[in-house]
Amino acid sequence: MTKEEKSMKEQLNEDIQAEQAEAAAEEQAGEEARKAKKNQKRWYIVHTYSGYENKVKVNLEKRIEYMNMGEKIFRIEVPQKTVTQIRGGKKQEREEKIFPGYVLVEMIMDEDSWYVVRHTSGVTKFVGSAKRPIPAKDSEIKKIINRSTSTTQKIELDVKAGDKVRITSGPFADFVADIIEVYPDKSKLRANVSIFGRETPVELEYKQINKL
Repeated sequence: MTKEEKSMKEQLNEDIQAEQAEAAAEEQAGEEARKAKKNQKRWYIVHTYSGYENKVKVNLEKRIEYMNMGEKIFRIEVPQKTVTQIRGGKKQEREEKIFPGYVLVEMIMDEDSWYVVRHTSGVTKFVGSAKRPIPAKDSEIKKIINRSTSTTQKIELDVKAGDKVRITSGPFADFVADIIEVYPDKSKLRANVSIFGRETPVELEYKQINKL
């Protein structure tokens, strides 16, 4: 082997070693990235028995403390909004669940944290497959939490078809109307108003009427 051939072979070996070192470094970086992603805290949606949402929150918080899982399970939220009801002229406020039967849990998912949440009294399952809970999108969680801070007004009236009501606002203010249909989910109703001797159907909101 000539001196020149030996030099070329040494250079080739050095290039191979450099490529191998670079590949090993990339593999290690990829493995570290996978571990970091695996250890990243995410929001998961947990399904509960109906009416057990707040009990699950309390029970899970106790289990986190008892089992020292505070470094893996961080927040438990039961999405609710404040609803203002007006019934019989009186205003009342109450909390209404946005997603009945579901609880949000911010956690690092592994076998231990999964076990603690899944075996909390009242929990039926994680949203996702039986073996692989699917984390929720951060954008979805932000929307849900923002909805939880909002206040909506809901007017409830004890009225039914055939009842008479007095209209308090709008173009038919002070008219007496006979209810035809009631749409409680929309806080609206349809009623007949007598105009120039003719029955005219109109749609009214609850806030526009008083029951007679």
